[in-house]
Amino acid sequence: MEFIFNLLVILIALEFLYIMYLETFATASDKTAQTFKMTVQELQNKNVQTLFKNQGIYNGLIGLGLLYGLFFVQDYLAFVRFLLVYIILVAAYGAYSSDKSILFKQGGLAIIAVIVSLFLK
Repeated sequence: MEFIFNLLVILIALEFLYIMYLETFATASDKTAQTFKMTVQELQNKNVQTLFKNQGIYNGLIGLGLLYGLFFVQDYLAFVRFLLVYIILVAAYGAYSSDKSILFKQGGLAIIAVIVSLFLK
């Protein structure tokens, strides 16, 4: 069960690092436009780029925080579980304020990981 939890956490971290890549480094790409249901022209707006890059840093830090917790924190379960709950809450807010599918796209793996974590220690 611990292996499954660790694998889920790594996948979630990679997901958030990928979101960071889209928002921070590939801001005006076709893939970013498709992912966020925007046009490339909208993404080329300087204000939108600034907002995306800022949000990208947050997502990258969440991904790095998960990996840090998993590999470097002694009592990693509590630390990682805290970040997973944070991800779920942010996804729930995104579903409420923007698009219902965000809850499962961004929070789905985190929900599963929290459930799996309940069977550990």
